[in-house]
Amino acid sequence: MKVLGIDPGTAACGYGIVQESDGRLRAVASGCWRTSAREPLDARLLTIFEGVRELIAAHEPDAVALEESYVGADARIALSVGQARGAVLVAAAEAGVECAEHAPARVKQTVCGYGRADKEQMQRMVKLILGLADEPRSSHEADAYAVAICHALGSAGVAANRASPSATTTTAAAAAIE
Repeated sequence: MKVLGIDPGTAACGYGIVQESDGRLRAVASGCWRTSAREPLDARLLTIFEGVRELIAAHEPDAVALEESYVGADARIALSVGQARGAVLVAAAEAGVECAEHAPARVKQTVCGYGRADKEQMQRMVKLILGLADEPRSSHEADAYAVAICHALGSAGVAANRASPSATTTTAAAAAIE
């Protein structure tokens, strides 16, 4: 299974593509689109939409995975992230690619074994799980890889996840490192 993970945002939108095969994960590609607050919002969203469309065409993922929306203290940021998510979802729908959302705590639990892991822990674990020479260049890329890892491992053991999601996905993440 090949999964395109997205860490949505209008200022910085990270992506990471992972390939799962026989319980092993490998990194395929990652990056980050950056847009300026001086650009009109529609142009910023178009950059994200076109970027996702191009990645889907080039890599043909089986699924696109995003973190579920999190509304923190700043409603403007939540709205901005929601708009970027919309651009991603429409690009995936246009291509007929399945979209999945995962709770941030589940992503952290799957990747780090702890649902409240910080950005640095996530970057280190993404590096270990995917066997990267270096940590991802940005937290946006690491978060995108992390949601892709979560989806790939969850999809590899969907039936087992229904019985014990945290134990199965944490075990799967550990096996992916070996």
